[in-house]
Amino acid sequence: MAQDDKLTRYRESIDNIDAALVFMLAERFKITQAVGEHKATTNLPPADPGREERQIERLRQLARDANLDPDFTEKFLRFIIDEVIRHHERIRDGAA
Repeated sequence: MAQDDKLTRYRESIDNIDAALVFMLAERFKITQAVGEHKATTNLPPADPGREERQIERLRQLARDANLDPDFTEKFLRFIIDEVIRHHERIRDGAA
């Protein structure tokens, strides 16, 4: 059964957005990798709870401004932050 054209266009847009998200996350992780290396060489801790909380609140406000669920946004950001911290710990421990 053929999909209707409108649904096909919606799905193509979703696919494009998903691709952009992947490339943006890849770029973000390139930068956080460099941050982790800097932290390791300067003896800074892998995590910065104060920065994390400020970022979460900033993005919760952006979500509210964009009519996006701030709780979802926080969960998404927390997932990314936790992964970044895990990478920073690996770099610090010499397992990068």
